[in-house]
Amino acid sequence: MSLKLYCDLMSQPSRALYILLKSIKCNFEPKFVNLRQAEHYTEEYSAINRFQKVPVIDHNGFILTESVAILKYLSRENVIPESLYPKESKAQARVEEFLEWQHAGLRLHCAMYFRVKYLNPVMFGKPADPVSLAGYESRMEAALTEFNDKWLGRGTDFINGNTPTVADLLAACELEQPRMSGYDPCANFKNIQVWWKKVREHFNPYYDEGHVIVNKIIKKNTPVASKI
Repeated sequence: MSLKLYCDLMSQPSRALYILLKSIKCNFEPKFVNLRQAEHYTEEYSAINRFQKVPVIDHNGFILTESVAILKYLSRENVIPESLYPKESKAQARVEEFLEWQHAGLRLHCAMYFRVKYLNPVMFGKPADPVSLAGYESRMEAALTEFNDKWLGRGTDFINGNTPTVADLLAACELEQPRMSGYDPCANFKNIQVWWKKVREHFNPYYDEGHVIVNKIIKKNTPVASKI
C-alpha cells in the first residue's frame, strides 16, 4: 500500500490525521505543506488539490480531499481499525453524527477565534478589535458549552462510549486552536478537562508529536499553560 498524507501541523484536521495514522502504525509518507509560506498555492500543489487546502491523501494514486471524507474512506479501506471507526451501523452512525456536527458546531467557532485573536494580528500587524473579538469569544464559548454539556458528561469517558474514536481525536485537535491564542478551554469546562486528558493519554506519544509546533506557540502566548 502506498499512502501519502499532505498536511501542515498548524492545521487541526491535518494534525488529527497525522496522529491517527501514527498511532495505528500505518506505513504512510507525510508530505508537509507549509501554509505560512503559501506552498499550497504553488502550481505543483494545485495539481494535487485544486482547492489548495490541506489535508489531502494520495492512496495508490487515488487523491482525496476533505478530512471527514478521508476518514470515511480510510475506514472503508480497512486502514483505520474498527475500534477507532466502528463498522457496525449504529455505532458508526454515532461517530458520523459528531463528525457532521463538529464542522459548524465546534470547528468554525474555535478557528475563527484563533484567526481573529492570533493569526490576523500576526499576519497584518494590527491587534484585534476588542468589540469584534468579544463577539467571537462569546460564540466560541457557546459552542464549548454545548460540547461540554451535550456531547460530554453523559456518563462515558469519551464522546461515544468508553473507548475513543476518531471523533474524540478530531475534537481534541480543534480545541488546541484557541489555546494558541491564550484561551484555555479547560478553565471553565470540567467535562472537557477530564475528557481531553484521556484523549491525549490514549494517543500519546503521537498526540504530543503532532502538537510540537502548536505547543511552542501555546507556551509563548500563555503565562501558565494548562495541563490537559
